[in-house]
Amino acid sequence: MNIIEIKGLTKNYPLDTTTVHALRGVDLAVPEGEFMSIVGPSGSGKTTLLNIMGCIDTATEGSVKIGDREITNLSDKEITDIRLHKIGFIFQTFNLIPVLDVLENVEFPLLLMKDQSASEVRKRAEKLVEEVGLKEFSAHRPGELSGGQRQRVAIARALVTNPDIVLADEPTANLDSVTGAQILELMRQMNQLEKTTFIFSTHDPNVLQYAKHTVKIKDGRIVEQ
Repeated sequence: MNIIEIKGLTKNYPLDTTTVHALRGVDLAVPEGEFMSIVGPSGSGKTTLLNIMGCIDTATEGSVKIGDREITNLSDKEITDIRLHKIGFIFQTFNLIPVLDVLENVEFPLLLMKDQSASEVRKRAEKLVEEVGLKEFSAHRPGELSGGQRQRVAIARALVTNPDIVLADEPTANLDSVTGAQILELMRQMNQLEKTTFIFSTHDPNVLQYAKHTVKIKDGRIVEQ
């Protein structure tokens, strides 16, 4: 079964007196449990594609299905609900909350959902922090961690709500090659452990060895998959 189905996806941005064609008729199917990379140079449309799959941006034309729901005509409330319950995000800049410690950062999305007790939230967060290898750093704040450790926190935070899909935009871009490889290996382990679908973008060809499948995008079009 496909967890994401995209057909005829187009995204245009007005820029002064011209129009930027970020995506041009993209078709893509992502099976459940996939570990997929979207690869292409800067400006190819990778981030735009991830943002639309993640309900952060909207399509100009085309259809996008998350699970069995067509998302292109949903209300803001319905979109927010999908983003909160179905999708986890990992950003290249980590996007952690500096005044919260590791455990509190991981707990944060669960607290927004407001459907579990404080003890249940803490238990789930502790489990994920341990799985990403940061149990002994639970009380540290982001500023006390290395880049690789911060990205591990971001992975735990993305997974804490049991999302169906995790989207990672250039997750190794701000890391050295050894740390980046460790992060990708950790993502692959979590993909198998949590049965979560991972889709990550990259412009680094060294990253491709970690993906089950690779989609190449150029000038807003998929050129190979």
